Amino acid sequence: MLERRKARHQALHILYQREITEEALSRILADGTYSVEDGEPSEFCGQLLLGVEAHQARIDATIEDISENWTLSRMPLVDRNILRLAVFEMLYLDEVPDSVSINEAVEMAKVYGGEDSSKFVNGILGRLAEVGAAYESAEGSD
Repeated sequence: MLERRKARHQALHILYQREITEEALSRILADGTYSVEDGEPSEFCGQLLLGVEAHQARIDATIEDISENWTLSRMPLVDRNILRLAVFEMLYLDEVPDSVSINEAVEMAKVYGGEDSSKFVNGILGRLAEVGAAYESAEGSD
């Protein structure tokens, strides 16, 4: 359990780095330019990163659709990357219960986000959990 939590945090750090530097995820991983404090990315971290990258268009569209009145570009960088990780888990990783994905995302938002980030993240992911079947059935469309 703690290994997955650590992997989620490291994946968030690397997604944040990707967005700030505009460097390709594959290059960050190949060059090892991620934080050495986090150590070598675990298999689960890699699965999260590659999954978010592979499905980012659908993930981002889902976030914008669910988040009513918020465009992705208006969301704080940390919040949107936390959401990307959690939405990937909720839509593509059947072995991870939605409640776990939501809880882990909220906890990351408390650590890395702003004052209201955890409420914002919880609200969006809670809404996705409520209507998730509609998004999961659209899986073949991306």
